[in-house]
Amino acid sequence: MTNPIHIIGAGMAGSEAAWQAVSQGVPVILHEMRPKLGTDAHRTGGFAELVCSNSFRSDDAEQNAVGLLHWEMRRAGSLIMATADRHQVPAGGALAVDRDAFSADVTETLKRHPLVTVAEGEIAGLPPDDWGNVIIATGPLTSPALAQAVRGLSGEDSLAFFDAIAPIVHRETIDMETAWFQSRYDKVGPGGTGKDYINCPMNREQYENFVRLLIEGEKTDFKEWEASTPYFDGCLPIEVMAERGTETLRHGPMKPRGLTNAHKPEEKAYAVVQLRQDNKLGTLYNMVGFQTKLKYADQVKVFRTIPGLEKAEFARLGGLHRNTFLNSPRVLDGQLRMKAAPRLRFAGQITGVEGYVESAAMGLIAGRMTAAEALGQSFAPPPPTTAHGALINHITGGHLETTDGRGSSFQPMNVNFGLFPPIEKVKMKDGVRLKHTEQSVERKRAYTSRAMADYEAWLGDGALQAAE
Repeated sequence: MTNPIHIIGAGMAGSEAAWQAVSQGVPVILHEMRPKLGTDAHRTGGFAELVCSNSFRSDDAEQNAVGLLHWEMRRAGSLIMATADRHQVPAGGALAVDRDAFSADVTETLKRHPLVTVAEGEIAGLPPDDWGNVIIATGPLTSPALAQAVRGLSGEDSLAFFDAIAPIVHRETIDMETAWFQSRYDKVGPGGTGKDYINCPMNREQYENFVRLLIEGEKTDFKEWEASTPYFDGCLPIEVMAERGTETLRHGPMKPRGLTNAHKPEEKAYAVVQLRQDNKLGTLYNMVGFQTKLKYADQVKVFRTIPGLEKAEFARLGGLHRNTFLNSPRVLDGQLRMKAAPRLRFAGQITGVEGYVESAAMGLIAGRMTAAEALGQSFAPPPPTTAHGALINHITGGHLETTDGRGSSFQPMNVNFGLFPPIEKVKMKDGVRLKHTEQSVERKRAYTSRAMADYEAWLGDGALQAAE
């Protein structure tokens, strides 16, 4: 009989990984510390407990990247998606679930499966050496003992810190008739060209209005267990800097020195917002120094007052919160295994994906990868043109590695089209030039149709359906 896979954590990723493994005939020992040991966020001992929203977000597989991920997971026989479909509640175009019924169903399905053994209790440290195949799927609230052990093994100081994230913008939605490319003083750094930033200029009136909106915007309160956690690298929220004085930002992240407006060289900007390339594809740019506690709606409203970003679409918005995730591009290989200890594979939010569905999707892939390894088979990940493949590419190498003191650009990310290899802009259809909104619709359809075809090809002659 095949040796069992040990899966630590029965959240979204661990539950999905277990299902995918047993569906390939590989036994699983599923370790869950709850309810014996709780967390600051969970309230039950159930598997796949939804601790925040009950929404899996958009279910539109034609126009939305997360909807596409839903589609791919369904095609691959996902337990999480099948259970969500059984317990969905009305939510417009989104997929939302009755969270208690959903968790109870996932728990019962796994516990009654003949190849699943549930082991309650904490894994306090690294798994025993005789556990040959291990998936660590412990999420953002990994127990301190295990987190410390993983940190020590990886040699990376990138676990359990206060995560300061700046908003990330889709490059093609930036108005380059207002913005321009330039590095400060045209400096050519390592790997740079002297035109490494996108610059958005502000006059004095625009700047002072922007500062006022930052201060007035509604902020997110820290959770109790986050309040005592220090900011990572001393990163201050941009609105906190603004509160320290009207001129603070233009002498900090928005300083205009060394920059000349390529469109209006005779006009000196009072302040400048800079955006820096965030991924190798060059499809995503992050707003430099713009970590924030503003609520999402206020972020969109305030940041779209910046000249050049009036029509900006955000791949992710900013935030500051306690998080536990690996510096995956440095720590993990392309099979989601820890380079320093290949018997350990990681899945879910600890790998640097965000969201229920994304976490489960990485569990799906990790479960299949580990099952294939246990059976002595090879496993090729989905291509990067698919939603699964784009996420894997992001966490194993889609970031930028710099040599100018900034280190890695890697940050947790939801699935979005900015992570996919770009396609050509769709400007015409049936010989008629499309409006901007129509172009956006057709572009998204091009992404999803390509992904669906490539995912079907990856699966082969139909999806491997989960066992009944």
